This record gives sequence, structure tokens and C-alpha cells, in this order.
Amino acid sequence: MHIQKITVGPFSMNCYLLVCPRTREAVIIDPGDEAERLWDAIREWKVEKIRALITHAHLDHIGGLSGLVAKQPFDIGLHPADQILYHKLPEQGHWFGLRFAPPPPCLCVLQEEEKIRFGETELLVLPTPGHTPGGVCFLAEKEKKLFTGDTLFAGSIGRTDLEGGDEALLLHSIRTRLLPLADDITVYPGHGQETTIGRERRNNPFLQSVWT
Repeated sequence: MHIQKITVGPFSMNCYLLVCPRTREAVIIDPGDEAERLWDAIREWKVEKIRALITHAHLDHIGGLSGLVAKQPFDIGLHPADQILYHKLPEQGHWFGLRFAPPPPCLCVLQEEEKIRFGETELLVLPTPGHTPGGVCFLAEKEKKLFTGDTLFAGSIGRTDLEGGDEALLLHSIRTRLLPLADDITVYPGHGQETTIGRERRNNPFLQSVWT
């Protein structure tokens, strides 16, 4: 599996393009902005089949979907608990002085522990509510890669002061879903640099009270 990180938009959000080089099947995680730039990356890999997976429905993680779907229709996977937030994209933009059209229909409902296959890779859906009600992470177990959106960052965790945020629930999600994973799993967050589960378990100041 090839991983291309593309940092986009005014919020410097990390979008991840995952490509199986053999089959040219791909997944794009959180196409939040700069649809033309993302489309160029997809074309460069000569991708034959693609779908989008959304860690959560904040504007900086879904704002590029309409532009990409206009290039080539594809399935969009989202947890049902974030559907309301997803359809509030224009309203979310208004909060920050930005304009967004309504997002494209999101017909693929992500289920807990669902396994999403593309090419030779399998992603496990890990529900991690707290940053938003329907927040999820995606774990590539064989490759030891974890895509956390805004649930877990290097040295920090997602904010919980926006609509639907719940700090206690977020910490519970991290403690029960993420921290039990192996030390050497690489974490690819929605903002900032990569880290590992082991490093965050040992050093993340927000997690010292929830893991001993």
C-alpha cells in the first residue's frame, strides 16, 4: 500500500491517498479541500477505482468532496452519527466565513468493525466518538498504519468545544480503541506530523490520566 499525504486548505488538514500499486484501487481519506490538487494526485497514480472514507464530518475534512465527485463519481463512507453534521457543511462554512455548497449524497454507512477492502489492503473501521458523535479511525492491521482524523494527534487530542464534542467520550474512545494497539503502529493524524501509538501512550500529556 502506498500512502501519499496531501495537506490542504486553510486549516492545513492532512488528506491521505492510499493506493494499491498492483490493482490501482485506492481510498482517499478526508478529501477536505483543493479538489483539483487531489484529482491530480489520483490521476498521477492512474487509479482505476476509488472511494472516499471520512473520519468525521467537519468542514475541513469534507469540503473537497463535491469537486472530486464532479470529476468522477465514487462512493463516500461516513458513520451515520455524523450524517447531520455532514449535511450542515454550508452552515459550518458560515461559522468561519467560508462558502461551501451542500455536499454530495453519502450513501455508504460505515459500521463498527467493518472491514473495507481495496486491492491487497484491508482497513478496519474503529468508532472513536468524542471529537464528533460519528468520529472513526481506520486501521490497516497488516501494514500497522492507523488513520486517526482529529481523534489523536502527536502530543494532543481532538478539540471537543464544537457541536457534538464530548471530552470524556473522546478520552474513553482513545483509551479503549487506540491505546491497546501495538506500540509500533504508525499514527497518521488529520493535522500535524505522524507519530506512533507507543509514543503517544508514553508521552501524550492528555492521556496520562487515562492509561497507567
